[in-house]
Amino acid sequence: MSDRQTAENDVSAAVRERLLKAWRGEIRARATYELIARRLPEREAQIMMRMAEAEASHRQRLESRMHELGIEVPPAESVRLSWLARAQARVAPVDRLLAAREAAEDDEVGGLYHHPTGDPKTDALLHSIRAEEQAHSTTVSDIRSGTEEAKEPDLTPGQQHAKARLDKILGRENWHRTGGGWISGAIYGANDGLASVFGIVAGVSGATGGSSFVLTAGAAGAIASALSMATGAFLAERSEAEVAHANLERERKEIELHPEEECEELSLFYQLKGIDQQTADAMAAQLARNPEALLKALAVEEFGISDTSGANAGQAAIAAGISTGLGAMIPVIPFIFTHGVLGIAISAGVSIFAHFLVGAAKSFVTLRTWWAAGLEMTLAGIIVGGATFLVGLALPT
Repeated sequence: MSDRQTAENDVSAAVRERLLKAWRGEIRARATYELIARRLPEREAQIMMRMAEAEASHRQRLESRMHELGIEVPPAESVRLSWLARAQARVAPVDRLLAAREAAEDDEVGGLYHHPTGDPKTDALLHSIRAEEQAHSTTVSDIRSGTEEAKEPDLTPGQQHAKARLDKILGRENWHRTGGGWISGAIYGANDGLASVFGIVAGVSGATGGSSFVLTAGAAGAIASALSMATGAFLAERSEAEVAHANLERERKEIELHPEEECEELSLFYQLKGIDQQTADAMAAQLARNPEALLKALAVEEFGISDTSGANAGQAAIAAGISTGLGAMIPVIPFIFTHGVLGIAISAGVSIFAHFLVGAAKSFVTLRTWWAAGLEMTLAGIIVGGATFLVGLALPT
C-alpha cells in the first residue's frame, strides 16, 4: 500500500467531508462575488473582486491541506454555480444578492468553519479561514448600507486619512440616490397581468357560465393592465432619471462654487484605490481643467453613473407593458376558440400552470427556490380564481 493510500485511510470521514465541502463553497463564493462585481460601481466592484481573490486563496490553502492528508482534490471545473444561481446573480436586485451573500458568510462562520473536526491542524486552518469569512460578512454588510469602505481591513494609513477627509466632504452631500433595473419590473408585470385578469375571467365566467362576455371582459382587462403597467413603468423610470439629473446638476453647481474641494474629493477617491497622493492630485487637476470631464469622473465615483444620459424610460415601459399584456392574455386565449364549461376548464388549467411558471420566474429576483416560489404563486392563483368565480356565481348576469 502506498504512503498516499495509508494517509488517506487514516483521515476520518468527517475531516475529508468538511474539507471538501469548504473547498466547494470557496469556489462557488468566488464565482458569485465575480458575477456581483460586474454590476457594482467601480469602488464597490474592486472590493468585491478582492473578496473573490480571498476566496481563491482559501481554496488554495484547503487544497494544500488535502494534499497533505492524501485526499484527492476533484477538478475545479466539477464545481459550478447552478443555472438559477448564475441567472439570479445577473438579474436579481443587487441589495438582495448582497444580503444573501452576507447570510451565506454568516452560515459558514457559524457552521462549516466553527465546529471542530478532531484534527488539530485542519481545525487551525478552518479557524483562520473563519476569521476572514467574518470580515467578508462585515464588508458585504457595509456595502449594503452604503459604507462599503468603513471597515475595510487593508487600508493603509494614507488611505485611511484620505477616507476620513472624503467622508467629511461627502457628509455634506446627502442627496445621492440610486435607481433600479427593468427586468424585475417585467417579471412582476407578467405576474400582475396574469393574476388580475385571471380574476376577471373567473368572475365573469362564474356569472355568465363562460359566455362570450368573458372574452370581451378579459381582453379589455388585459389591454387596460398592459397600458397601466407600461405608463407606470415609464413614469417611474422618468422619475429615476430626473433624480439622477438633479444629482448631476447639484454636482455641477458644486464644481462651479467649490472647484478646489471637488478636485480634492476626486483625488481622495483615487487615493483610496491605492494611487499615491501626488499622482492622484495630478490626475484630478488634469480633469479639473475641463469641468465636464471632472463632472463625469465624479459621477462615476460618487453615484456609480457611467452613462449620464439617464434611465431608458421607453425600454422599461415596453418591457413592463408587453410582459403584463402577455401574462394577462393567458386566461383569455381559450375563450377565443371555445366557451362554456370547456372554456372555463381550459382557462383555469393553463392559468394555474402559468401562475407556477411566473412564480418560478420570480425566483430570479427574489432569490427563493424556484419550486417554492412557483407553488406559492400557484396557491395565490387558485385563491384568486376560486374567490372571484364564487363571487360571479353569487351575482349572476
